Amino acid sequence: MASSGTAYLLLDVAGTPCALPHAAVAEILPLPDLHMPPAAGGWLTGFLNLGGTPIPVIDLAALLGLVATASADSLYAHLVLVRGAAVAYLVDQAADLVTVPESAVRPTGEAGTLNGCVTAELVLGERLVHALAPERLLTAQEQSRIAALTRAAAERLAALPDSV
Repeated sequence: MASSGTAYLLLDVAGTPCALPHAAVAEILPLPDLHMPPAAGGWLTGFLNLGGTPIPVIDLAALLGLVATASADSLYAHLVLVRGAAVAYLVDQAADLVTVPESAVRPTGEAGTLNGCVTAELVLGERLVHALAPERLLTAQEQSRIAALTRAAAERLAALPDSV
């Protein structure tokens, strides 16, 4: 009896193949217009207004220190909303959903990446794909700063009149 494996969402992040566990993905959205407060910059792209709740949008390529970044002009750019965390990651493309057998998953050591965010390498045919742990992409200090900026964005949003 064959093992079923684990489902992963394959991502293109500045030309680097990455993956998130499917269980960690709440939703995939095309890139909408984002609210970009003055404090946004670097890897914080702005905020998505999701039903009146500001969701911070993080450029995953910039966060990981990769050269190219997804842009609002990109036809294939996506936002990946993380399940259980009020955050979305901007990627060049959410490419495919695949099931990876356990035999094709090579665990990596935490020392190789910042905060141990790459937990494994997935062997998919002739290529290796970096499996990311969404809970490790941001450090505790980064999470704290993002939370403060999100609270400020929520206060600004709440101060707007209902009909604009």
